[in-house]
Amino acid sequence: MALLSVCETTTFRWSFEEDVDRYRRLGIAGIGVWRQKLSDFGEEKGAELLAEYGLKVSSLHWAGGFTGSDGRSYKAAIEDAMDAVRLAGELKAECLLVYSGARGGHTYNHARRLFRDALKTLAPMAEQHGVNLAIEPMHPACAEDFTFITNWDEYLQVFSAVDSPRLKLLLDTYHLGFEEGLIERIPELVPRIGLVQLGDGRGAPSTEQNRCLLGKGVVPLREIVARLRTHGYDGFFEIELIGEDLESMDYEQILRESLQFCQTIDLP
Repeated sequence: MALLSVCETTTFRWSFEEDVDRYRRLGIAGIGVWRQKLSDFGEEKGAELLAEYGLKVSSLHWAGGFTGSDGRSYKAAIEDAMDAVRLAGELKAECLLVYSGARGGHTYNHARRLFRDALKTLAPMAEQHGVNLAIEPMHPACAEDFTFITNWDEYLQVFSAVDSPRLKLLLDTYHLGFEEGLIERIPELVPRIGLVQLGDGRGAPSTEQNRCLLGKGVVPLREIVARLRTHGYDGFFEIELIGEDLESMDYEQILRESLQFCQTIDLP
């Protein structure tokens, strides 16, 4: 059965403890854990708190940067990703979000090779810990600092080069909802989807992400969700809402209005 969760970046200024408590009070079943918040609170304490509140972990954010774009070496990025895989396993997370890192000064072929090699290194460990590695294609206008994977086809190239059942797709409706042919391709992609993130926007991003409340933008959320469920997706729908238009809003209001919208599209 499909479940709702909220990514902790949505409630950026709340602490990990506040997120867990307030999400649960609102009847939210899951949480997308942000590693920085969990680290600040304490990983062991955090795992105990999640168990106490009965919150499932829809995702762990994030690992990557294998191209060196954030200043780390390839070896350091791999070691950090291995730590993240172990942590995701301990939290029983549905998936670990993975970003390639920016292309930077590399050729596309070299950047793709670095990412492919990293995934081949991580895949056996992910299989051992029962963790899916979810790759998120991002809209090209706001992907530069995170990834060079910006559409379905680039993801599929990576998928075909790494033979692992643990390699999955993260479908973020904000990043991919403006892509032509999205709804038509959903049946093909459902078996590969490890997580769906719900986001909306009044227009395609031009620089930084600027999402709006669910249902207030132009992303065809109702049609996307209906098609996903019709074709067998029964995983988490994780709400992620960030951006300038939301910064002045109260987090509780954002969550309540998000839940109200989700009820209108038959999400629990």
